[in-house]
Amino acid sequence: MKLKRFLLTAVTVFTACGMFAQANILNAKSPEEIGVRTEAQKAVDNDKPLEYGYVDDRDILFSKMVWEKIVLDERANFPLYYPIDTNNIGSDRRSLYHVLMKNIKNGKIKNIYDDSYFTTKRTLKDIQSALTMVDTTELGIEQLNAGEELSAEFINKRDITAADIKEYHIKGLWYFDKRQAEMKYRLLGIAPVAPDVNFIDDAEPDLVPLFWVFFPDAREVLHEAKSFNNQNSSMPFSFDHVLNARRFQGYIFREENVQGDRAVNEYVSQNALMQLLESERIKDKIRDFELDMWTY
Repeated sequence: MKLKRFLLTAVTVFTACGMFAQANILNAKSPEEIGVRTEAQKAVDNDKPLEYGYVDDRDILFSKMVWEKIVLDERANFPLYYPIDTNNIGSDRRSLYHVLMKNIKNGKIKNIYDDSYFTTKRTLKDIQSALTMVDTTELGIEQLNAGEELSAEFINKRDITAADIKEYHIKGLWYFDKRQAEMKYRLLGIAPVAPDVNFIDDAEPDLVPLFWVFFPDAREVLHEAKSFNNQNSSMPFSFDHVLNARRFQGYIFREENVQGDRAVNEYVSQNALMQLLESERIKDKIRDFELDMWTY
């Protein structure tokens, strides 16, 4: 039964990917027709994110909330980072940050927050100060002091772009479903992390989460956007699939705990190796719970 369900899921995913990969490129009579699906393709199109199954609270035997870092310098995470320059590439190729920002601006992603607990909802206007820096040069200040109108050439404006994103922070729940007798993972939130825009040109600026997106709210738009598949470009993976299937390299930097969900670097300081080992210890603790269920 499990094998049948797995094969059905795999066929659905790869069929959907194939339909959106450079649609109509072999039948196009002009460049404008590339990427435009035919009427036949639209007729059979029923492509949506795979729905999460309903999980009753009584079915959760064990759970642990964790926060992870996805460092974009690592090769396994490149599909989330590139492309950072969209001037010389097709409109179907965009980075995850570009997809998030585009859909926040057009209103398709409505639920953005200032922290990973999703307590305070924010709007695009609210987070604008974290995305853009506007500064006046010394010559501009002299111009203002002289009572003159400030010239545009004396205003420096700096926006956070896809190239500035260094990490993604994700929040998710590992839980043991006693009905299906297996450990599962549910992604709840994601945040792009970049240098503080006010100190972005410093040698080592602090990294800050720009905003948090409630992931279930963004699944539709992340499913429509495709990341690059380096093994087979005719079958790109959607960002929704990449994140839900955990096709990335991440490490735990925080878990829910009695000390107010303190981060690993708060009790293992100034030692990157020991922080990494602590992250692995937390991961093993979660994994071992499922293994212990089958130990008699």
